[in-house]
Amino acid sequence: MSQPQPVYLSDYQPPAYRVTHTALTFDLDPARTCVEARLTVERHPDAEAGTPLYLHGEQLTLEAVSIDGEPLADDAYRQNDKGLTIDAVPAAFTLETRVRIAPEANTALEGLYQSNGMYCTQCEAEGFRRITFYPDRPDVMAVFRVTVIGDARREPVLLANGNPVERGELDGGRHFVTWEDPHPKPAYLFALVAGDLACVEDRFTTMSGRDVTLQIWVEEENLGKTDHAMASLKRAMRWDEERYGREYDLDRFMIVAVNDFNMGAMENKGLNIFNAAAVLTHPDTATDGAFQQVEGIVAHEYFHNWSGNRVTCRDWFQLSLKEGFTVFRDQSFTADSNSSALKRIQDVAFFRTAQFAEDAGPTAHPVRPESYIEITNFYTLTVYEKGAEVVRMLKNLVGWDAFRRGSDLYFERFDGQAVTIEDFVGCMAETSGQDLSQFMRWYQQAGTPEIDAHGEYDYVNAEYRLTLRQRTPATAGQQAPEPLHIPVRMGLIGTKSGHDLTLTLDGEKRGCDTVLHLREPEQTFVFTDVAEAPTPSLLRHFSAPVKLHFPYSREDLAFLLTQDSDGFNRWEASQRLAMLALNDLIAAHRNGVEKVMDSRVVDAYRTLLDAPAADKAVLAEMLRLPSEAYIAEHQPLVDVDAIHAAREFVRQSLGFALRDAFETLYRANQSDEPYAPTPEQIGRRSLKNVALGYLMAVEDEAGIALCQAQFDAGHNMTDVRQALTLLVHSGRDDLSAPALKAFGDKWAHDPLVMDQWFSLQVSRPQAEVLDRVKYLMAHPAFSLRNPNKVRALLGTFAQNRVNFHRLDGAGYTLLADAVIELDRLNPEMAAGLMTPLTRWRRFDDTRQSLMRAELERIKDRPLSANVFEMVSKALG
Repeated sequence: MSQPQPVYLSDYQPPAYRVTHTALTFDLDPARTCVEARLTVERHPDAEAGTPLYLHGEQLTLEAVSIDGEPLADDAYRQNDKGLTIDAVPAAFTLETRVRIAPEANTALEGLYQSNGMYCTQCEAEGFRRITFYPDRPDVMAVFRVTVIGDARREPVLLANGNPVERGELDGGRHFVTWEDPHPKPAYLFALVAGDLACVEDRFTTMSGRDVTLQIWVEEENLGKTDHAMASLKRAMRWDEERYGREYDLDRFMIVAVNDFNMGAMENKGLNIFNAAAVLTHPDTATDGAFQQVEGIVAHEYFHNWSGNRVTCRDWFQLSLKEGFTVFRDQSFTADSNSSALKRIQDVAFFRTAQFAEDAGPTAHPVRPESYIEITNFYTLTVYEKGAEVVRMLKNLVGWDAFRRGSDLYFERFDGQAVTIEDFVGCMAETSGQDLSQFMRWYQQAGTPEIDAHGEYDYVNAEYRLTLRQRTPATAGQQAPEPLHIPVRMGLIGTKSGHDLTLTLDGEKRGCDTVLHLREPEQTFVFTDVAEAPTPSLLRHFSAPVKLHFPYSREDLAFLLTQDSDGFNRWEASQRLAMLALNDLIAAHRNGVEKVMDSRVVDAYRTLLDAPAADKAVLAEMLRLPSEAYIAEHQPLVDVDAIHAAREFVRQSLGFALRDAFETLYRANQSDEPYAPTPEQIGRRSLKNVALGYLMAVEDEAGIALCQAQFDAGHNMTDVRQALTLLVHSGRDDLSAPALKAFGDKWAHDPLVMDQWFSLQVSRPQAEVLDRVKYLMAHPAFSLRNPNKVRALLGTFAQNRVNFHRLDGAGYTLLADAVIELDRLNPEMAAGLMTPLTRWRRFDDTRQSLMRAELERIKDRPLSANVFEMVSKALG
């Protein structure tokens, strides 16, 4: 096989030909779907006459091709496995093609495929080329008219983008529906769904008084699981009007739930296709986390109607233009709808564990990459989550008013166009009057910046001098990063008074909270009229995606944990305090000395438990220990066993020392009220279940009884899932075996609940988990062809650090075998699954050798471009 070649941003050229109108007719058949395309094509004004027309096309059987009604001779065009080239075409013409495709054989789930007998599409990023010959690039935007023909019995529902304009019956028990989307769109936003589906319908009145039909299409048995998604959609629509002035622009908005889907959801214009896990909820089957996830994903895909659809990206290097902006918008929506501090804590906890690891690994890349081999490998945390953090910084730098004016200008100026990140940032610079040229480096440089901070208080002059130094470690292909423009939000807290102090900087009073603009490698900020020695509260609300180093003592952190007015930084203090104790215990484990619990951590947690909690969900997060993955990111060399032993020691020590307080907390937050995914209820459940976790760490009979009773009560899936997890992770077969059987028997009919059943079994720390993974891979409910099953079983196992990283390398071998097999079915999933192996350099010599051997074994196989790119970068 020829080696896949990279695509470079620097090589971008506008399309030589544009498509203004696209008419498609689908005659559906599992093995031989016929797709007829009629394209209105015109040469770009800057393209030379005689330039060949090139159309992407993969896995297509071409049956006919004509221009302006005249069939082309065989020597007038050339076809290969990547596309179709027509050498001589006029400046403007109509191109007609007819191809055959096989949806039932499409295991990659790109283009048109079948899921449980239902036809559906996934065209982002380059799936449309598996449907018909087309210039499949985001800067070719056309108006689409689509006719779908199907069997009236098997496919009574025929959906596509836009509004239905015609329908009718055909011979042989077939029928058709024609759809028109009046808004020009690139091919990646095309969507089609056909099958036996049921609909939940509602209405929404826009701010201008237009009536919009809202529909969620699901399989019949899932009709009772759509209420939360519909309510979330209506809230998101109203929020986007109020916050951004964006009104929906079609007569209907549709969501379809699909069982087999590589992603969470897809924002196709007017017809959003969702992974069933991202839209279906019920108190009996979905946890609080799932309810929150559905709310966020529904909002995210809806917000794309403007930030991604009406204005889209010129090329795939600009992917964060739509994704980073839209992630920021959906995070803001959730923060406004629930607890702002909690949302920030949850987002940052995930970001610092996962994206920081990506930045430090072999696949590190800027928010806007310079090159790629396979674009689906760049639907990454850097593009999405770091991209969102960059937009958040931009908003904080220019202020909300200028940011809102900038977004209005962006949507109005570029409506119906495919644009670049410079266009977006340029609008913000124009409305704010700020020079954002240095800020653009956030899009251009890879790696996680680090800030070394040092503060000194001058008692004589009542001044506090804060020195900040920035540096960004070198990454592959980027050895000398330049200084960034970093907004550092901060405050000073009086060590005696415990209150925020008024800040005076450069003679200007700034209140109790301000943003410092760090632009140079090193800057010193002198605060005057500081009445008492302060403790600095730095990087409030995580104002920049950086690693902050400040020599906080444990006493400082205990102080901030209770006195800081910033909810995020109170949580941050709890994490830093726990990390100091964990680092000591990791060192003790390595050196074979006795582990001793730091009493200051116990005292800090006791203070939290004794204090009244205004936001119970935030308190629950403060009581959670850092995850093993997060701890690992702070170690120069990942010692899997030492990290696990240290964290378990702290968990058990806190459980023993504060057992009565945790039981009191648990009982105080029990409730029999009907389930609702409200912030208040979620906070109570979170706090109760954190307390139960510490009680089960002790494993006394009283704690076990509480856990067993919570599982048996079956009040809601949040409580059942937590209790079952604790029973299974306890290592006592007399507790775990009957609970697992009862849960599995009860929910064997529900695929999404069975995904949870898979996950919790392979996340337990006991050594027999590898055998359990192998056993479950043969379970009737598991399929390597279903992305949700792969993520639930194999993805979860790869995050089970003590078992995946076994010293015999058996965990690595199992994952590599799965990657090799999956690459033949679904390359996108295979590439994502192998990510844990690519971090091999972080581990000890033995594990490094074992992981590298598996990567070499993968590389020796015939590979897709997806997996080839990942393994090549991992091996360097």
